[in-house]
Amino acid sequence: MPAILSDRDRQELDDGDDRAFYGSPRFVTHADDGFLDRLTDLYAELSEPGDRVFDAMSSWVSFLPAYDYEHVVGHGLNEEELAANDRLDEYFVQNFNHDQSLPLATDKFDVLCCALSVQYLQYPADAFEEFGRVLAPDGTAVVSFTNRMFPTKAIRGWRQRSMDERATLVEQYFEAGGFAETTRVTDQPDTDPFYTVVGSRSE
Repeated sequence: MPAILSDRDRQELDDGDDRAFYGSPRFVTHADDGFLDRLTDLYAELSEPGDRVFDAMSSWVSFLPAYDYEHVVGHGLNEEELAANDRLDEYFVQNFNHDQSLPLATDKFDVLCCALSVQYLQYPADAFEEFGRVLAPDGTAVVSFTNRMFPTKAIRGWRQRSMDERATLVEQYFEAGGFAETTRVTDQPDTDPFYTVVGSRSE
């Protein structure tokens, strides 16, 4: 399969160290309340109590419904934000643009969430391959985004695309990662457009 992103597509306006950029905590949610409520509702539809959840590229809030999950693992770039997230049972700090290999067991999770962060991945095919590896065979991955971003850190291939083109790009990420099926969910619950691509490992 040809590369989804060219070297130019991967470029950031600020090519400095991502860990330095995210070194100070930002206790904000990066989307309006309508978007976040819609995302929580979707998570409620796609998960159930007792599930094992991986919240990739997370922060101080995970937007999960008030379910009693078996275990929730978070990942991010700022330890203070992750430590403040009361939905996480454990977490780790890792820069996906330097290392896409997750320190997690194969087939470990029922649900994988990646909210409002996919626009920063420079090597998404490798990251999504790892997403598929850590999901159980009947697991589900939920990748959500809107039109907000840190423009200096979003990759050029994202900045130059429309919202629908971005959704197509995320679908290509899923395909490159070995997912068998994707579903696109779009809505306009408030000011921010709601876009989510849901991937399944098995058809």
